[in-house]
Amino acid sequence: QLVESGGGLVQPGGSLTLSCAASGFFLEAYAIGWFRQAPGKEREGISCINSDGGSTNYAGSVKGRFTVYRDGAKNTVYLQMNSLKPEDTAVYYCAAVHAVSSWKCSPNYYDMDYWGKGTLVTVSS
Repeated sequence: QLVESGGGLVQPGGSLTLSCAASGFFLEAYAIGWFRQAPGKEREGISCINSDGGSTNYAGSVKGRFTVYRDGAKNTVYLQMNSLKPEDTAVYYCAAVHAVSSWKCSPNYYDMDYWGKGTLVTVSS
């Protein structure tokens, strides 16, 4: 099971850090993707990190503003979001896929093994 947390209301230009915690399995064997879905839009892959944390990848819409990283000791992956914009408003999901560390993840990869239920991020003044 994956559980996202850390969403909320933030002003434009602000920051939030989302967490993706796993229970029942260890994330160290999994690549993690972050996705979001805005109202009336399709789900969008925005970031990913491979299983050993050595490789990350970002969609152009968030590159330079968002950072994904993992803490093995806490069995948790984080998404640090800076310089937030109103268009970042969405439900954010994390997902996990079992993968070797040499596999380079892509934000466009959707065939994940586990999905969380999402956390809402609202960027508004």
